[in-house]
Amino acid sequence: MTAPLGTGELAALFRGTFGAAPDGVWQAPGRVNLIGEHTDYNEGFVLPFAIDRTARVAVRVRPDSTLRLLSTFGNQGLTTADAGALNRATARGWTKYPLGVLWALQQRGLPVPGLDLLLDSDVPRGAGLASSHAIECAVITALNELTAAGLGFEDMVLATRRAENEFVGAPTGIMDQSASLRGSPGHAVFLDCRDQSIRLVPFDASRAGLQMLVIDTKVSHSHAGGGYAARRASCELGAEVLGVASLRDVGLEDLDEAGGLLDEETFRRVRHVVTENDRVLQTIELLRSAGPQSIGPLLDASHASMRDDFEISCPELDLAVEAARSAGALGAHMTGGGFGGSAIALTPVGAVRQVRTAVERSFAQAGYAAPDVFSVRPAAGAMRLA
Repeated sequence: MTAPLGTGELAALFRGTFGAAPDGVWQAPGRVNLIGEHTDYNEGFVLPFAIDRTARVAVRVRPDSTLRLLSTFGNQGLTTADAGALNRATARGWTKYPLGVLWALQQRGLPVPGLDLLLDSDVPRGAGLASSHAIECAVITALNELTAAGLGFEDMVLATRRAENEFVGAPTGIMDQSASLRGSPGHAVFLDCRDQSIRLVPFDASRAGLQMLVIDTKVSHSHAGGGYAARRASCELGAEVLGVASLRDVGLEDLDEAGGLLDEETFRRVRHVVTENDRVLQTIELLRSAGPQSIGPLLDASHASMRDDFEISCPELDLAVEAARSAGALGAHMTGGGFGGSAIALTPVGAVRQVRTAVERSFAQAGYAAPDVFSVRPAAGAMRLA
């Protein structure tokens, strides 16, 4: 991925493209999920953090209903649409995300103006780092200000979830938007997905002599695909059979009984969610009492659960985790929706080079495409840049 444009460069490119200066430039970050995968749509607990890779949008309100959208990546070119006739069926590529946000705001009864919009992003696409949600959060942050909509964080979270679920067609929860909107440097975002309450949890890996490495396997994934929807359907079936509103209401002590009520596959899906919720709470307690260096075994257990019980890993992700652990990472797991994307590895600073080398060598020996290995740190949430 090419280096991101600076704020001034993006504004200058906007002026050269659209013939006028933007009304402003806004950004929103991608996210890494420290722990708590596929618990969000089960009203459970998650612990993501915003990362120092962002989507940035330069936006100008137009006097008519025309929408003109362009990105600095890909070959889609300039897309034109009508704000008064947004069409889910014809939206293509990255434009689904800003158009979905506009559509979701219209569904709330808010007037949506015509816009010129230029997007630049250094959040890797298809890597499980919430690149689409970064776009959506940047756009809704800009529109909230430009239209004086007065939306609070909860309103923006729900609007972007509706855009994902109903316009894009991806049955995601609220984790990614919450992290992108509410992130803070040096902290993870503890989110209770039942009531949307948020608490910032200190997670300063660098201060503990650690780096969080992201291993992008280059195996692209999509939340709009069938695997993600199938896992969500299994969770809903499990909750229905167990007679609870959601799997949030099932505890570790209930798993023995659940094993006798559910078919084998559904039970394993349920077991992942229940044990993952518990791992989130354990991680928070360990971060408080012992620090980031203590959570490695929980990261490893999370990956094993996603691999064996939820079955959302793939050979490349498993290899990334195994190679990183064997080379000195304290813990590692796949992050994001699964079926591709990225793994994360919590790594002592002194072992970063050997972990990167081990992962790259393992992929080459297996005949896989070369992974992209880079570090991320907890960063600020969505904001106006200019």
